[in-house]
Amino acid sequence: MLDCGTVSDSTKNFYDLAAALIAEHWQLHGHLERLPGENLNFRLETPEADRFVLKITIDREAAVPLEEAVLARLLADGVPVPETIPTVEGEPLVETDLFGSPGIARIQRFLPGQQWRSVGSNRARLTAIGAMVAEIHRALHRFEVEHPDSHRTHTWDLSLVDRYHSTISLFPELHQRDQLERCLHQYRAIALPKLEDCPQGVLHGDPNDENFLLEGDAVMGVVDVGDCQHGALIQDLAISVAYALQAEGATLEDAAILVAGYDQVRALTEVEEEVLYSLAMARLACSALVGILRREEDAQHETWFSHESTTLQAIAANVEIPPNEARNRLFALCRKARDNPPSVEDLRASRTRLLGPSLSVSYQTPLHIVEGVGPYLFDGEGRPFLDLVNNVCHVGHCHPRVVEAIAQQAATLNTNTRYLHEKVTQLAERLVATLPESLDTCFFVNSGSEANELALRLARSATGASDVLVVDGAYHGSTGNAVAMSPYKFNGPGGQGAPDWVHVVPVPDRYRGEFRGTSREVGESYARQVGEVLHRSSQSNRAVAGLFVEPILSCGGQIPLPDGYLASAFEQVREAGGVAVADEVQVGFGRVGREFWGFELYQVVPDIVVMGKPIGNGHPLGAVVTTRAIAEAFDNGMEYFSTFGGNPVSCACGLAVLDVIENEGLQQRAEDLGELFLRRLRDLMAEHSLIGDVRGIGLFLGIEFVRDRDTLEPAATEASLIVDQLRDRGILLSIDGPLHNVIKIKPPMVIDEGDIEMTIGQLDSVLQSID
Repeated sequence: MLDCGTVSDSTKNFYDLAAALIAEHWQLHGHLERLPGENLNFRLETPEADRFVLKITIDREAAVPLEEAVLARLLADGVPVPETIPTVEGEPLVETDLFGSPGIARIQRFLPGQQWRSVGSNRARLTAIGAMVAEIHRALHRFEVEHPDSHRTHTWDLSLVDRYHSTISLFPELHQRDQLERCLHQYRAIALPKLEDCPQGVLHGDPNDENFLLEGDAVMGVVDVGDCQHGALIQDLAISVAYALQAEGATLEDAAILVAGYDQVRALTEVEEEVLYSLAMARLACSALVGILRREEDAQHETWFSHESTTLQAIAANVEIPPNEARNRLFALCRKARDNPPSVEDLRASRTRLLGPSLSVSYQTPLHIVEGVGPYLFDGEGRPFLDLVNNVCHVGHCHPRVVEAIAQQAATLNTNTRYLHEKVTQLAERLVATLPESLDTCFFVNSGSEANELALRLARSATGASDVLVVDGAYHGSTGNAVAMSPYKFNGPGGQGAPDWVHVVPVPDRYRGEFRGTSREVGESYARQVGEVLHRSSQSNRAVAGLFVEPILSCGGQIPLPDGYLASAFEQVREAGGVAVADEVQVGFGRVGREFWGFELYQVVPDIVVMGKPIGNGHPLGAVVTTRAIAEAFDNGMEYFSTFGGNPVSCACGLAVLDVIENEGLQQRAEDLGELFLRRLRDLMAEHSLIGDVRGIGLFLGIEFVRDRDTLEPAATEASLIVDQLRDRGILLSIDGPLHNVIKIKPPMVIDEGDIEMTIGQLDSVLQSID
């Protein structure tokens, strides 16, 4: 007999179905009451006062047989979870049809107790809940070996939160979008890369404040393992922490009680400590993002939005807490808090006292950087910063393969090139294999600056001339001669202008230069200016040893060279008796994507190639590769020797960098992600008139800001403001160009699409605030 109280006609069909299933398969009847949940759940009380729960699962992501196996394992280990009651035929599950949709029905014994959410939190309850999460993990140890189906995913999988990033744009409030961006930024930088290093096992999947049943301060039941899956165990604890933070007035100190309860049963590892806070914030963000997606699907759903307001409140209350502070607070009861790092103020004061005053620091508020991983840098408080400007760490900060190569060789031998050693010739062989056939002879040095110094000596020895041509705005290094042939330096603050042996040709700038546009004629016009400078030097009896040029101008404003320019410039310099020097210190090693070297973009072959920065991924290493004829002209009896150039440790590092570029497909990655970055930046350009030009190739890009697109009045103040605001949002960029209005983008090559989308979203937000 059906007894369901007063229900609407539309709901009565569900009650009729439930009653029929119960009677047919379990031969039970009694009072039915609909329970909240994403599936159809009913509480059944029989005339004998026995209580059960009928669950009809209609979720397409559900894995009901897996859930049943998990429940059986937990029950066997004494964890208070619902017991499934078999049908009269002895089966635990019944397949059914829910008005055209397939479903699976089962009956479980009703567990007593009140939801954690209803009774609230105190120290004893939080301790008990934390301990219960750990007990679940202990009971499910090695369960995935028996049930490989646990290696599945679903909507709430914390290892895949980043897939909801684009959903942030659905939030109408700017401050909410910014807070969600910060949550996902920290998740990507701190938690996601380390999840695989955390202890793994089968998870409950959703230990939230509705799935723990309490009587007094004791946990009497744990329900709903519908999101069970294999993953990092810390994911479950992060979910419980996220719900603990949603209680009224809750702080990290409250969550720390829950963490300590877990730790008493299963000691947390150091890497789990590192990720817990950012993972809990990611769960909060996930709840908000899935929720707003579901509002478009069914805004009247009775359970989907039960935590909507508390989720956003918890994010707002905690998102600004520095990660290291949050870690110390969360683990204060079960770990000794780490020593606080020195303050930024103390470090700056000691730097001012002890270092030369000409050394600068970046940003209005300097950063105290203590760690680097992949495309991220971390400050002394654990805050992550996406590094979009450091093309030195080409294959990512502290790439483990590069670090291992350095450490192993340093532990074996480090000496100089006066002894035979295989690594120096191995690195030379690998480098020349990437270059045109004529470039077959290597010299190793310690930096790009030293490499340009050597390239100058080589050019002078080969030609007998002393002078050089350089492009206006160029920077070729910090040594004496390198500064002397760098307009970026000698025409800047403290500079004394060009020495008489340096001749400057105009910047071939297609955006704001004398000749504008994309036609080949523009490149030829700028190339004629090279010829004019060569003619003037000849008229002054100044013979030119060579042209030094970056294939994409860096400090000059991230400017790709126009079509035809470099080929004509090289030809004219050679006709004048000089050599062509390609400075690949910033653009080489696959950064431009389509080619391994920047000069290859223009179908030219230089006589000397200068390498630095990315060749060692932060290790002091540089190289010059030239022709055998030029190398022999340099061999005039004076020995060339660089004490550390070509040492085994540096060469081991260089070999590892080349391995990583090849094995991880970083050149192709630069091409693909560069195209995406350019496309998304141009989307922003269409919306914000402050962006005058977007340019570059691969992952070597520039954004030029102007106040007027007709007059091209430079927006230097605005560009500086944008960089500082993005720094505050965890994205590192910097400004270049002679007018200080170009933001340069030249990140480690290991960024991904998510990093680009996050950057675009944050840049859009900043531009909206200042437009």
